[in-house]
Amino acid sequence: MKTAVIYWSGTGNTEEMAKAIAEGAGAELFSVSAFSGNIEDYDRLAFGCPSMGAEELEESEFAPFFDSVESKLNGKTIGLFGSYGWGDGEWMRNWVERCKDAGAVIVTDEGLIVNETPSEDDLNTCKDFGKKLAE
Repeated sequence: MKTAVIYWSGTGNTEEMAKAIAEGAGAELFSVSAFSGNIEDYDRLAFGCPSMGAEELEESEFAPFFDSVESKLNGKTIGLFGSYGWGDGEWMRNWVERCKDAGAVIVTDEGLIVNETPSEDDLNTCKDFGKKLAE
C-alpha cells in the first residue's frame, strides 16, 4: 500500500507532527507546496493543517489544494491532524465531517490535534497515529 503525508505548517508545529506520522506509517512526506503527485496513486493519506483564523484550514495554500482533491477521497483511508493555539477543535470536527461526506474512511473520528508545540509524548502519539494509518 502506498501512503503519503501531506501538510501545511506556518510555525513548524504541524510539520513536526507530519514527520512523526510519516515515520510511524512508513509514508512519503510532502509539504503541500511540494506535492506534485496524483492522489489517486495513494491508498492511504494523512493531511495536516493547523487551525487558522476562526478555526479554519489555512486559506492561501492548503484549503485550495484540499478542495482540489476532496472529490478523490472516496474509499481512501485517511488521517487528519494539526496543531492549534486557541478554540476547541471545531476546525478538525468540520474537516472530519467533510471527509466522511466525501466517502473517506477516517482513521480516528476526532482526528489528531496538538495544542501549540508537540511534546515528546505528542510526537509518540503521532507515530502511533501513523502506524494506525498504515494498518
